[in-house]
Amino acid sequence: LPPRPVPSPPAASMSVVEHVREMAAAGLHSNVRLLSGLLLTMSGNNPELFSPSQKYQLLVYHADSLFHDKEYRNAVSKYMMALQQKKALSKTSKVRPSTGNAASTPQSQCLPSEIEVKYKMAECYTMLKQDKDAIAILDGIPSRQRTPKINMMLANLYKKAGQERSSVTSYKEVLRQCPLALDAILGLLSLSVKGAEVASMTINIIQSIPNLDWLSVWIKAYAFVHTGDNTRAINTICSLEKKSLLRDNVDLLGSLADLYFRAGDNKNSILKFEQAQMLDPYLIKGMDVYGYLLAREGRLEDVENLGCRLFNISDQHAEPWVVSGCHSFYSKRYSRALYLGAKAIQLNSNSVQALLLKGAALRNMGRVQEAIIHFREAIRLAPCRLDCYEGLIECYLASNSIREAMVMANNVYKTLGANAQTLTLLATVCLEDPVTQEKAKTLLDKALTQRPDYIKAVVKKAELLSREQKYEDGIALLRNALANQSDCVLHRILGDFLVAVNEYQEAMDQYSIALSLDPNDQKSLEGLQKMEKEESPTDATQEEDVDDMEGSGEEGDLEGSDSEAAQWADQEQWFGMQ
Repeated sequence: LPPRPVPSPPAASMSVVEHVREMAAAGLHSNVRLLSGLLLTMSGNNPELFSPSQKYQLLVYHADSLFHDKEYRNAVSKYMMALQQKKALSKTSKVRPSTGNAASTPQSQCLPSEIEVKYKMAECYTMLKQDKDAIAILDGIPSRQRTPKINMMLANLYKKAGQERSSVTSYKEVLRQCPLALDAILGLLSLSVKGAEVASMTINIIQSIPNLDWLSVWIKAYAFVHTGDNTRAINTICSLEKKSLLRDNVDLLGSLADLYFRAGDNKNSILKFEQAQMLDPYLIKGMDVYGYLLAREGRLEDVENLGCRLFNISDQHAEPWVVSGCHSFYSKRYSRALYLGAKAIQLNSNSVQALLLKGAALRNMGRVQEAIIHFREAIRLAPCRLDCYEGLIECYLASNSIREAMVMANNVYKTLGANAQTLTLLATVCLEDPVTQEKAKTLLDKALTQRPDYIKAVVKKAELLSREQKYEDGIALLRNALANQSDCVLHRILGDFLVAVNEYQEAMDQYSIALSLDPNDQKSLEGLQKMEKEESPTDATQEEDVDDMEGSGEEGDLEGSDSEAAQWADQEQWFGMQ
C-alpha cells in the first residue's frame, strides 16, 4: 500500500480571522466579503468577541473585498472605520483575550499596513473623481513613510490639480527611490523640467547597468516632445528606433506616429500606427488618433472595423469610444458623436482626442460656447498640440469673434514657433479680415517655402488665389502639391479651378479621383454631377426625375437620422451633457 499523506494541521489551531486573512491572500474576494461581513455583525452584537486588532483586520479585509467589487464609496467608509479602530488599537498597550483567537499572535504581526489602507482610500477617491479627498488622505502620510507608488499617485494628482511645484517634488522623489521609473521621467518633462536635469537623476544607474546607454537619448527625445520641437523629437526617436536592440518597439513607433501627426505629416503618422498595430494587435494607446486620421481621409469602413476591434479588446478605455465617435462625426451624425465623446471623457477625463471630438460635435451643432470650454481643456492638457488651438480658433471664427481668434493665433505663433503649421493657422485668421489679406498671402508663402507639400497651407493659398481669380496660378500650385501625394480636397479644388478655365474633361477626372479617395465627399460629387449635366443636356430632365426619386428616399433616411439624433440626445441628458 502507498504511504498515507501526512495530515495537515487541524483547522481548529487557526483563528477565524486568520482564515479570512488566508482567503484574502489567496484572492478569494467574494468569500472574504461574505465571511467578514458576518463576523463584523457578530462583533457588533458582542463587542467582546474579537480583539481590537482582529476588528481592524476584519474591517480592512472587508473593505478590500468591496474595492475589488468596485463599490468604492462603501469601501471608503469601511477603510475609515478600520483607521479609527487602528487609532483605538494604538492606544491599547495590551490585547484583551478573545474567544475567537485562542492562540493569537502578537498584534504587531500580520496587521494590514495603515499606509496601505490610506493608499487604497486614495484609489477609491480617484475612482469616485474626488481628487481633493485623495490628495488630503495622501498628504496626511509623513514624507518619510511615503512609498514610491504613493509619491507617484500624489505627483499625478498634483499635476491634474495644477499644483506643478508639488508635482515636480513628488516625481523627483519617485526617481530618487526608483531611478528607472520612466513614467515619472515623462511627468517631469511634461512639467517643463529640463531634460539635462532629469538625465542627471539617472546617470548613476545608466553607468552601473549594461545596455542602458539608450536611456539618455530616450530622455532627450521626450524632452523635445514636451517642448513642442517635433522635428528634433522625430529625428531622435528614429535614431533610437533604428538601433538593433530597440527596433520594432511598439511604444517608440506609437510616439513617432503621434509626432508625425502633430507635425501635420498624416501619411507617415498612419504608416507608423499601422506598423505598431501589426506588431501588437491588442494595442489601444494612440488608436483614437489613428481612427481620427482614417476618418479624415474618408476611410469610414476602416474606422468602423477599427472601432469594433477595439471594443473587443476593451470597452473600459476611451479610445474605442472616440474611434466610433469619429465614424459618427464624419458621417454627420453629430448627436451620436457627442454622446460617444462624452462617454470617452467619462472613462478618461484626460483624453485629449475625446475632448476634441466632443468640442467639434458641439460646434457643428451650434453650441459654440460649450465647444469652447472643451477646446480650452484640451489645450490645458496638451499645450503643444496645434489641433487643440485650431478647434478653439474655428469656434471663435464661427461666432465672428475675429479679434479673439487673432489674439489666440498670434499667441500660438509665438509659443510654438514659426513653422508651416503656425504660419498657416495665423494666415487662416487673417483671411477672415479684408484688411489683413496681404499679410495672409505673405504668411502662406512662408509656410509653403518651408513645406511645399503641407496640405492646409496649399488649400488656404488656393482659396486666396480663387478670390483673386488667379486660376492659372492656383492650378500650378495644386499640380505641384499633388506631384508627390494624393489628397481628396486638393483634387477637388483642382477640379473647381479647371472648371473656371473651361477645362471640363480634366475637371471631371479630378472630381472622380477625389471621390475614389473619399466616396463621401459631397462637394466632389456635386461638382461631378454638375459636369455630367452640362455635358449631356438632353438627359438633364431624366436625371432631375431620378434625383427627385432619390431625394424622396434620402428624406426618409434623414427622418430616421433625426429620430436617432433625438434618441442620442436623451442619452446625453443621462451623461450630463445638456
